[in-house]
Amino acid sequence: MHHGRSLRQVDDLRGSLCARLPAASAAVVTVAAGLGVRAVSGGDVAKYAGDALYTVLLYALVVLAAPRVRPARAAVPAAALSWAVELFQLTRLPDAWGRRSALARLVLGSTFDPPDLGWYLVGAGCAVLLHRVVRTVRPAPPGRAA
Repeated sequence: MHHGRSLRQVDDLRGSLCARLPAASAAVVTVAAGLGVRAVSGGDVAKYAGDALYTVLLYALVVLAAPRVRPARAAVPAAALSWAVELFQLTRLPDAWGRRSALARLVLGSTFDPPDLGWYLVGAGCAVLLHRVVRTVRPAPPGRAA
């Protein structure tokens, strides 16, 4: 009986790792894409691509934390947190903190820009579509529904 429980725990761990690896990989690729866009382009292209990728990163982190979450349910907290950070910029605190810390500037941005709110939704929508494609292509771990 003890042996059966150990095998089940190993299977659960393997399933959890298999479910989280794509999300962790997506987070790394998203950060690289965001830094790459900033390196090769400027202006509105880099800004709005960065906004969308910011939400894609948050989406990947939601899926990393809860790998069995459905795509639409992962999009809600990712978009909501993106909007919350953007609205927080109205306080001007992120701008002040960003002057002292590159990390704060990357994470919190600096100034409120209404079009950013739409680009966060674009990022969430793209993440949902990609997540759905990955879920249909990649088989679910043993004993798990896709």
